[in-house]
Amino acid sequence: MDREKQQYSNPLIERYASPEMSSIFSDANKFRTWRRCWIALAEAEAELGLSISEQQLAELRAKRDDINFEVMAGKERELRHDVMAGIHAYGEQCPTAKGIIHLGATSCFVTDNTELIQYHQALELVRSRLLRVISELAGFAENHRSLRCLGYTHFQPAQPTTLGKRATLWLQELMINWEDLEYLLAGYRIRGAKGATGTQDSFLKLFGGDHEKVKALDDRICEKLGFSKRFPVSGQTYPRLWDSRIMDCLKNICQSAHKFAVDFRLMQHLKMVDEPFEEKQVGSSAMAYKRNPMRCERLCSLARYVITQVQAADHTAANQWFERTLDDSAGRRLYLPQAFLAGDAILLIYANVVAGARVYPTMIARLLEEELPFLATETIIMQGVIRGGNRQVLHEAVRENAVAAAREIKEQGSVNRLLEKLARDDRIPFDLEQLKEIAFVSDFSGRAESQVEEYLRAHVQPVLDENRDSAATKGDLRV
Repeated sequence: MDREKQQYSNPLIERYASPEMSSIFSDANKFRTWRRCWIALAEAEAELGLSISEQQLAELRAKRDDINFEVMAGKERELRHDVMAGIHAYGEQCPTAKGIIHLGATSCFVTDNTELIQYHQALELVRSRLLRVISELAGFAENHRSLRCLGYTHFQPAQPTTLGKRATLWLQELMINWEDLEYLLAGYRIRGAKGATGTQDSFLKLFGGDHEKVKALDDRICEKLGFSKRFPVSGQTYPRLWDSRIMDCLKNICQSAHKFAVDFRLMQHLKMVDEPFEEKQVGSSAMAYKRNPMRCERLCSLARYVITQVQAADHTAANQWFERTLDDSAGRRLYLPQAFLAGDAILLIYANVVAGARVYPTMIARLLEEELPFLATETIIMQGVIRGGNRQVLHEAVRENAVAAAREIKEQGSVNRLLEKLARDDRIPFDLEQLKEIAFVSDFSGRAESQVEEYLRAHVQPVLDENRDSAATKGDLRV
């Protein structure tokens, strides 16, 4: 048997996340970014007067993407230190520049800056995925803005809304997520060059005590790595609170997606909608007729995973000792990349479900009509008062008949006979035809349709227009 088949494989990579997100957290991207950091450091040091030649810099640039993985692995087994292994492996490829690689830096110079760059790349991909879901959901809301459906509170029939209005509830949560993500990206920063405990002492000595050159070094390195902001101060590591902030952003996106997926699963149970179901897709190995909402169920499962991982980041941030402790390292290798991988998969599923959703207006209308007599009772009472009736007497008449009608439906499986019962009650000043007109001709959905149009126009469309070229292309689900 193939050796790879005998070892555990991460389902986030093998089954769920996109190749684009997986590649961000690949060893190839990580080690190339390490080398980008070393090159930026050497270039900035040379520009500020240290004795580093253009030949050395050219050698470093030439081997930036040519990672000698086997040499690195061997060096790490020997040295038990990943960054030193990377330095030695790079040095073997760059003999002229070997002596100036990592000059003045600590390990966190490459590891922290690289991770922050990876997280930024991943957040940009999440941003494009989120924008696509917003776009798909906005179209869904617009298309179904006037499709009246039964509203539910406590998952019990309530005042009608429209399917498009319900979609704006999902959409509004995504727009809040969007605002949070934009705020995070606008203030995004990397560690820069801070030295072993954040004091920049090594760099101060390299530059003969020149504080201005040390500050300039920090700025230039960040600019060369593509960032305008850096942490003004740090210990050995950047504040792990930043990780919690990133995880909170991902968690909130997952919460919003989970809410949508639960609602969609409930609507599938009511036969109002279906998620995409392919021609050869199997719902159950035993019950061949089944069409399980497996995409939304998968979305919920992955979302729960991300939501629970936030605690790990919170505990890490709370338990950093003084300038640093190493009990953050192993956990961060797991929960941060995997939260991004799961979040990527969740947004792919979300967009897939909305884009391929099937809506069943006939079933939606039937569910609404079955409950309309109950939903019309408030209007019946108000109209009865206008005709001179006593509000309390009318209320009691409606209550008694509604309880009886509900009992018949549940016990006998009969159709809703509430209007017939009310027409026979002398306390109700309407005949059956008048009651039917109140119940079935009136529109109880209020401003639902207008709210959809207003919300899309004022809050969603400006974001879509401003970011027209930023949405990710359609991603296929692998399973």
